[in-house]
Amino acid sequence: MTEGRCLCGEVRVSVEGLSEEISACFCDMCRRAGGGLQMGIEAPAETVTITGPLKTHRSSRLAERAWCDTCGSPVWFRYVEGPDTGYLELSPGLFDHDGGATLKRIVYADRATGVHLKGAEIEMTSAQYEQEFLFLDEGETP
Repeated sequence: MTEGRCLCGEVRVSVEGLSEEISACFCDMCRRAGGGLQMGIEAPAETVTITGPLKTHRSSRLAERAWCDTCGSPVWFRYVEGPDTGYLELSPGLFDHDGGATLKRIVYADRATGVHLKGAEIEMTSAQYEQEFLFLDEGETP
């Protein structure tokens, strides 16, 4: 069982059967909804339990997206028509260490203008960043 939560903790997620693969999408809709890209970890919907205040939006003829109605954290993307109906693509950020999943697939990669997952001009480890910005160590909000 893999457990996760949104930023504020109001939405809780439990998953039995979370994939080990993360997919990223740079299509126009995912870029708008995700702030540059959309990432997801697939799980069969019947293996996912979600509690808390969700909002959904039917973003296209084929799919809808959900987020926490309190803090706005993305929760899932799912197809409501077609061969992938019945699966959720859960946001990796819900889970500590991305639920153990790793990035395996990038779609619409040719539309990733300005966004680079590796090879950026500046790359800092979490330790380097937190050393430079010491105020980050002042405690975590719920």
